[in-house]
Amino acid sequence: MNPYEPYLAWIDSQLDSMRRLVMVWAGTNSAGGNQAGLLEMCGLLKKAFQVLNADIEEVALPSYASIDDRGNATEKALGRALVIKMRSEAHLRVFLSIHMDTVFGPEDSVGTPTQLGEKRLQGPGVADAKGGLAVVLKALEAFERSPFADRVGWELLINPDEEIGSPGSASILAEAAARHQFGLVFEPALPDGALVAARKGSGNFVATFHGKAAHAGREPHKGRSAINAMARFILDLNSIQEESPGITVNVGRVSGGGALNVVPDLAQCRFNIRIPTPEDQAGVLGRLEHLVAQVNRREGLSVELRGAFTRPAKPLDYRTEHLLNLISKCGNELGLSLDWRSSGGVCDGNNLSAAGLPTVDSMGVRGDHLHSPHEVLYLDSLTERAKLTALLLMKLGSGEIEAP
Repeated sequence: MNPYEPYLAWIDSQLDSMRRLVMVWAGTNSAGGNQAGLLEMCGLLKKAFQVLNADIEEVALPSYASIDDRGNATEKALGRALVIKMRSEAHLRVFLSIHMDTVFGPEDSVGTPTQLGEKRLQGPGVADAKGGLAVVLKALEAFERSPFADRVGWELLINPDEEIGSPGSASILAEAAARHQFGLVFEPALPDGALVAARKGSGNFVATFHGKAAHAGREPHKGRSAINAMARFILDLNSIQEESPGITVNVGRVSGGGALNVVPDLAQCRFNIRIPTPEDQAGVLGRLEHLVAQVNRREGLSVELRGAFTRPAKPLDYRTEHLLNLISKCGNELGLSLDWRSSGGVCDGNNLSAAGLPTVDSMGVRGDHLHSPHEVLYLDSLTERAKLTALLLMKLGSGEIEAP
């Protein structure tokens, strides 16, 4: 008899329990800016994960600087992360991670998810990443029930700031990477179940332009339009992606000006840049410095640029490819055909990989329409992906496979 089968069968019996957990968790508004909702979510998770009999610690994250529409920095709270540890002294140690926050605003009404027939659950955050939370919980619960757990230590981070780039938990991720053999992140898989291999890097930036106000009818020549300066900057900014295949620039928000008869003295644009390789980062930053200098050389105009690449590019290296192969073989034993592809999306896996930890960061559920009110979770993937992780951990604990 397959020694892992009883524990995999137990996961199959937990589908309804997992569905109910996701419905409760997704019905809790844990948007990044909703401190009350994040606190409630943290409490729900702490209670649920106590079944593992592991060490659970609430970690208060430092605040981070947010730039307002006038270019001023304000400190914003991030909430608390959960760090859950088991057998930290073990020779084999695996790091696991997933987030409790969602992209939906504090004011959004998330409500209770809707079940669409027997196969799908629909609602904000059901796949990204409330479903991933249920997957890692039941995978670890099954693993701890097995006789293979004693050789493997694990640490799980559940952070409240992933959707905004993990500014407060970045140091936790970097430190964890140094003391583990590999990482698993429970972000959603691709819709067909495929894993993500390489990821682009991502940086968010805010450019605030200052000009000189003047009457647009009487003395327009005395004014310096911040909006015109911003418009020229945006056109130049987009030339970066035109000249460098694979790099993408998205100006996602612009603001500025006031009365139509006043030359605007303030404007602002917020943009995201994605890069395919770590080597692209220095070149892009150099281009941005050049564009800023061009504006600042013009009389009566200035621009202040803030931001950074908080998600380094995640190229596929041989250790991560080895881990992908191990996971794929586990999938084959479960009747799954798992391949892997690159993605322009980013997550905490980018940070872990940049810190030297081989990481597969798409171990969560199958879903679709992510980051929308119509987000869907395919219910059978709850047990499917929990079994995938549990089998990988049990094989590691039994000595059947070796960590990359």
